[in-house]
Amino acid sequence: MGERKVTVHAPVLSDPEPGASLAGRAMREGGQGNAIVISRAAYGAAGLTALTKGTGIMRILGISVLAFWLSWGGAVLAGPVTEREGWVVMPTDMPFDVLVTAVKAATKSNGMGVVTEAGPTAMAASRGFSIPGNRVIGVFNNDFAVRVLATSTAAMIEAPIRFYVTESPDGRGTLSYKTPSHVFAPYLDEGGDELSELAATLDQRFATIAKAAVMSSH
Repeated sequence: MGERKVTVHAPVLSDPEPGASLAGRAMREGGQGNAIVISRAAYGAAGLTALTKGTGIMRILGISVLAFWLSWGGAVLAGPVTEREGWVVMPTDMPFDVLVTAVKAATKSNGMGVVTEAGPTAMAASRGFSIPGNRVIGVFNNDFAVRVLATSTAAMIEAPIRFYVTESPDGRGTLSYKTPSHVFAPYLDEGGDELSELAATLDQRFATIAKAAVMSSH
């Protein structure tokens, strides 16, 4: 689909408060009394929120555009994770939070560690946005790290390899991940057969963790 844009016409009375750079940019591009083209790619919902920080007509304009944007579907996130090359995608009937906990428990019970964990949901909520659960869980251990480094220094940038837990509109979680073999494929010319064998071993380990996580509620 092509990029959607909303064009509005109104005079700009003043710059927004300091720090609202996206709104400032919109106003600079629009000029006095000219059309302001608000691009979804350039600004998104955050940019429209910034517009509401202005004063006078700009504040009213920002609120109106934001309301239209939301009713138009601009705030709706992209669709669910689907099968693609090198990925494993496992929809479940488990609630999102339960699946996150299950992935971390299965990781530890299969000799791996949760190295990183991040997601945008809580921060988005603190900014007034409600988005579905979304968690990236980085998994690895020191033994595999040392063995990977023995084959390719560059390949270690891919560690930890990540599990990705996403929430559907009905609250159910989906577990996805890129297979280690897919992740390390660009480094096989350097790492050779030893890295290929390590990746295959990690494929089995990650598959075991994923299966244990999604079956934990059964």
